[in-house]
Amino acid sequence: MEEIQSQSDAYRSSSSSASSPASRVPSSHFFYLRKPGSLRQPISFEDSPEWEDTDVEARGDEGGGDTINVATPASPSLSKLNSGSLASPYGSYILEGAVLPNKIVGASVVWRDLTVTIKGKRKYSDNVIKSSTGYALPGTMTVIMGPAKSGKSTLLRAIAGRLHPSTRTYGEVFVNGAKSHLSYGSYGFVERKTNLIGSLTVREFLYYSALLQLPGFLFQKKNVVEEAIQAMSLGDYANTLIGGHCYSKGLSGGERRRVSIARELVMRPQILFIDEPLYCLDSVSALLMMVTLKKLASSGCTLIFTIYQSSTEVFGLFDRICLLSNGNTLFFGETLACLQHFSNAGFPCPIMQSPSDHFLRAINTDFDRIIAMCKNWQDDNGDFSSVNMDTAVAICTLEATYKSSADAAAVENMVMKLTEKEGPSLKYKGKASAATRIAVLTWRSLLVMSREWKYYWIRLVLCMLLTLCIGTIFSGLGHSLSSVGTRVTAIFVFVSFYSLLSIAGLPGLIKEIKMYECEESNQHSSALVFLLGQFLSSMPFLFLISISSSLVFYFLVGLRDEFNFLMYFVLNIFMSLLASEALMLLVATLWQDIFWSFLTTLCIQVVMMLSAGYLRIRNDLPGPVWIYPMSYISFHTYSIQGLLENEYLGSTFSIGEVRTISGFQALQNIYDISSDTNSKWSNLLVLFLMAVVYRFLVFILLCRKSSLLISCRCRRVGTEFTS
Repeated sequence: MEEIQSQSDAYRSSSSSASSPASRVPSSHFFYLRKPGSLRQPISFEDSPEWEDTDVEARGDEGGGDTINVATPASPSLSKLNSGSLASPYGSYILEGAVLPNKIVGASVVWRDLTVTIKGKRKYSDNVIKSSTGYALPGTMTVIMGPAKSGKSTLLRAIAGRLHPSTRTYGEVFVNGAKSHLSYGSYGFVERKTNLIGSLTVREFLYYSALLQLPGFLFQKKNVVEEAIQAMSLGDYANTLIGGHCYSKGLSGGERRRVSIARELVMRPQILFIDEPLYCLDSVSALLMMVTLKKLASSGCTLIFTIYQSSTEVFGLFDRICLLSNGNTLFFGETLACLQHFSNAGFPCPIMQSPSDHFLRAINTDFDRIIAMCKNWQDDNGDFSSVNMDTAVAICTLEATYKSSADAAAVENMVMKLTEKEGPSLKYKGKASAATRIAVLTWRSLLVMSREWKYYWIRLVLCMLLTLCIGTIFSGLGHSLSSVGTRVTAIFVFVSFYSLLSIAGLPGLIKEIKMYECEESNQHSSALVFLLGQFLSSMPFLFLISISSSLVFYFLVGLRDEFNFLMYFVLNIFMSLLASEALMLLVATLWQDIFWSFLTTLCIQVVMMLSAGYLRIRNDLPGPVWIYPMSYISFHTYSIQGLLENEYLGSTFSIGEVRTISGFQALQNIYDISSDTNSKWSNLLVLFLMAVVYRFLVFILLCRKSSLLISCRCRRVGTEFTS
């Protein structure tokens, strides 16, 4: 402790010049937003600032960018804030022309002695969160701040009950004073990574999301969507494609982030959790985002989110801050009280520095390496570092100061008040029926397919070009016995390369799976609903490819000119595409990465082509592996066999003037088929069953992932976690 005290005293003396009145810029350059018509200016803990009343004006640029014009008003004193005499603040940044959302009955959230551990190789070790205590009130924004890998997202997920099963959580979480489960619709959770459908407009995307989430009538959902659009200040972009198209630009990063938040707002949640709302946003977009969230909080919603770093203006919008470092809570309380806390611990914030920058500089251990590399460097003010002590010592000092401070005692008292009496429980909001969700997903996927030219229409064009190439190469074969081998080659090449070209649809499938996982994590969809919707929506497109390519190939090569044989050819190719699509869906679900999915699917398709019985008759293949099981699990085998049976069973070929042989005999030494005339329908049935089996395996994988999420939510029931 003597070492800590000595270094702390050294820092106080070194920072006095930086915070002296003579070295400050005018106070109007820095401000903190607190309530309508007023902002808090920076506080020097050595001198009392002069408060001046001014106005605030903030508006979004009418163009595509995120811009804000700001002026600086005044704020009440810090003593009023710490005494709790202020009402729930509402940020005075208001977008010009914005409509405030309807009032929401928020909910208080309390977490007490929350500890999260990660499962190690042998036992649970590595405390990610260590005895964190805090609360969030309706109509306020509570931010969890800290350097990278400090436990911000883990704490947020622990409060929301969305941790991975490999973690263990100890402590208590209360909602309106009760240890209860967060019911469907009462809260929303926005992930850090945004998953949106670029080929839909903002209004379309939110409308389909509302159809997936909400029961009731269509006009009610349209009203909810319009409210969400207005709440997130997206009115100017409501009819803009999220991803843009070849002639126009899509939404910016900040606008996409607001769309992902608006998706959760269609349920009108009482509590909203957001992981890194300012992720990958520039300073102007970040300020516009926080102004919008402040407006949302003013409607009564309880906002809890994580943040890594913020500007001075954004920092002033926060109501409460939970500061973490290596899982330790260094402070919880009002934002300006955090500045006082750092000053009391010996680390006052220089007037020229952003508070969040100052906090992270003091508690981020990565700066030690920077100081070690630049220890001989000096800036104009002398030292390269504004904190003249090791960050580990600073963390210990801040933690010890907080535990013995009045702020920690005030937090404990507030937690006791919020938990001593149970308030109204959060009501369950009904879901849309499974049939409705299947219909919505089917129609949405059909709309996406009609607009995604890269993944669907180019694939159709490539299939037609491939068909023309194969058809022209094998055209004019005739129907003699000598043409049988060449015709078998043409059918093998068509089926094999056609199924191989279907790999072009992998990126679209991966996007669908990621979208499903995003919606399923918030209980907007399910594995069965997703698979049925994806299956129904893919059938028209696959049938379009099948019939267009089959007709071209069939007549160019000159196969049997009877309608029933032609229809069987189309159905066979259609079933082959269904099986190939289901196989790709299975691989995409396993990897969820374009490169590895491409590589795996390509290898599987090539192995299936080798064992299909053309390069070597199936009965002559080596028994282990190639016959059993490869030739039997290759859909190429059943597709080619069915097409050849359709073409040659019932046909005859003349040998000389007297002798004739059947088509079955003509194929004996070329390809292994059955002499049963109904065998081709059995092959068609096998292709359909293979498509069903592959999708059933996908269903098992998705259900397994869903069960892990459900187990996380079930562990949240009672909201008291023990080993």
